[in-house]
Amino acid sequence: MSKHGRVLVAMSGGVDSTVTALMLHDQGYEVVGVTMKTWDYATSGSSHKETGCCNLDSFNDARAAAVQHGFPHYIIDIRDEFGHFVINNFIDEYLSGRTPNPCILCNTHIKWEALLRRADALHCDYIATGHYVNLKQENGRYFVSKGIDEHKDQSYVMWGLSQECLSRTLFPLGKYRKTEIREMALAYGFPELARKSESYEICFIPDNDYRGFLKRKVSGLESRTRGGKLVWQDGTVIGEHEGYPFYTVGQRKGLGVALGKPVYVTDIIPETNTVVLGEEHDLYRPAMEVYKLNWMKFTGLNGDMRAVIKVRYRDRGTPGVLRAGTDPLRVDFDSPVKGIAPGQSAVFYDGDDVIGGGIILRSLKN
Repeated sequence: MSKHGRVLVAMSGGVDSTVTALMLHDQGYEVVGVTMKTWDYATSGSSHKETGCCNLDSFNDARAAAVQHGFPHYIIDIRDEFGHFVINNFIDEYLSGRTPNPCILCNTHIKWEALLRRADALHCDYIATGHYVNLKQENGRYFVSKGIDEHKDQSYVMWGLSQECLSRTLFPLGKYRKTEIREMALAYGFPELARKSESYEICFIPDNDYRGFLKRKVSGLESRTRGGKLVWQDGTVIGEHEGYPFYTVGQRKGLGVALGKPVYVTDIIPETNTVVLGEEHDLYRPAMEVYKLNWMKFTGLNGDMRAVIKVRYRDRGTPGVLRAGTDPLRVDFDSPVKGIAPGQSAVFYDGDDVIGGGIILRSLKN
């Protein structure tokens, strides 16, 4: 019998998840390792080799660590679930003029649900991952809080997890820094793992060419959207574009116009196949609307609430007010925020704690 219970650990083959499994094993948990196959590169149309979390080398690295330390390891195939939900959403969002974050969607709607189902099937009490976040519980609510390593904190990508998921999840790495985890990997006898570089690309677009991916997946997309208008802030037409799905808010390069000054994509209007350009100051917006909300620390808003709001992963956050009674939720910033991209996640913080989050529907000019 284990001292703390049986835990299903998501093992990608990387240093973080491997150390998570070994750490819990040492602490007396009965560990079961599992690696999820989300994508089949043979069907991706990409000429690049498999990278990131879903390649054969990663599977082998995860299994080797499990075998060496005497606990079972399984590979589960969630390609169907992943494709139907994450990839279809990715395509739909770009066709709606938004810029999606598929990794957050995968985490919160696919991986955790898949892990919980397998945990139940394997009689595991908990699931665990190698994310750098802490888990807290107050007033009957579970919520994530920032990890102590501010350079690795991943609370931003956890906003969508349900109370059920959080109540059964362990995050052992939240109290450690990345340098400490690499040192642990060395101590466990995995020097190559300790030096292993991290993967940041989207797993189903290993060449980082999302435009090529969209063209392969959506028949006739290029011919259907090419030749739309590039317009200035006042509506003046200044050129034609290659198709609105191939642009993102904040984009500066590859716009195909030379105006003698730096210009950026400030808005995308799919209904009229229009891409709006402006100067850097035109990217700043005082407010936004957020939908598809998930509340964590509280059950919802009880009146207007002040928070620090992050609109992208590396964002330091901006203080503002969440407006109660608005649907979609209106967020007013204390000072204008640059490059608010519809489709990205907005995450609301109370200190280090995640209040909740949602998907940015649109930025507002007033």
